[in-house]
Amino acid sequence: MSLMSMAEFALWAVLAFLFWRKRLSRRFPAMGLYLALRVTSTPVLLLMLYGQSHHWLNDYCFVTYFFSYWAVYIASAVLLFLICIEVFRSALSAFSGLMKFGIVIFRWAVLASVIVTFSSISFAHRGILIIPDIAFGLMRSVSILELCLLGFLCLSMNALRLSVRDIAFGISLGYGVMSTNDLVVALFINLHSSLTAPLQFVYESVILVALGTCVPYCALPEPARKPVVMPANSTIYRWNEIASALGHPGTQVALQQPATSFFLTDVERVVEKVLSRNLKGSESET
Repeated sequence: MSLMSMAEFALWAVLAFLFWRKRLSRRFPAMGLYLALRVTSTPVLLLMLYGQSHHWLNDYCFVTYFFSYWAVYIASAVLLFLICIEVFRSALSAFSGLMKFGIVIFRWAVLASVIVTFSSISFAHRGILIIPDIAFGLMRSVSILELCLLGFLCLSMNALRLSVRDIAFGISLGYGVMSTNDLVVALFINLHSSLTAPLQFVYESVILVALGTCVPYCALPEPARKPVVMPANSTIYRWNEIASALGHPGTQVALQQPATSFFLTDVERVVEKVLSRNLKGSESET
């Protein structure tokens, strides 16, 4: 397990190095922050865990490790929410109307997930022990959101003209596999189980496979996305136009009232006066 943990940290470091080297943090800033958090926090937490096992600083390492670990865990859940929004925005970048409308729905889904998380907490634990319950609830919500995002991309890749080699799909695939791993392990593993349980080795193996899937997406050159060309009668084009029109006020048109009979009568009188003057002028010349 120690060797697998070291291999996981090495893969996170390689992924972060490739990600920052290709300057993908400009496109996915939340992903860059998440990788920085994982790379910097993992050695510190492992050092605290090692100090706790050897009773350093009169067991103050346990309190420091507890608050540091769950602070990083909650921050990771928040950043994963933001990463899902970034991947969704990148996948629908060719459809500005659907992207803006979808981001609004996505944010409402995130808000609903947070409300469900806090409303489903049993509050059986008191004091600081409620922090793990809140953290697990948030991470469970973000795991479900990641799976929904991966399912959406898999079903709509042809319509969105999204390549399998696109970095947005690679990020969604990697985190979707890790989310499935978290949900499956949470169903079968005991809360107080040992780190050397057989299921823990399976869990760590799946994480290594997921990270090994994300590394080639950052290492290999990403294919350039071509402009999306589609017929005007296509369904997704109509949806994009409808989504673009939503939220925008329509053009205001000033309606002119129909002319009344009095106005027509005045015009006729003016015409008769002009004709009579012309007739008088012609008679005087003759």
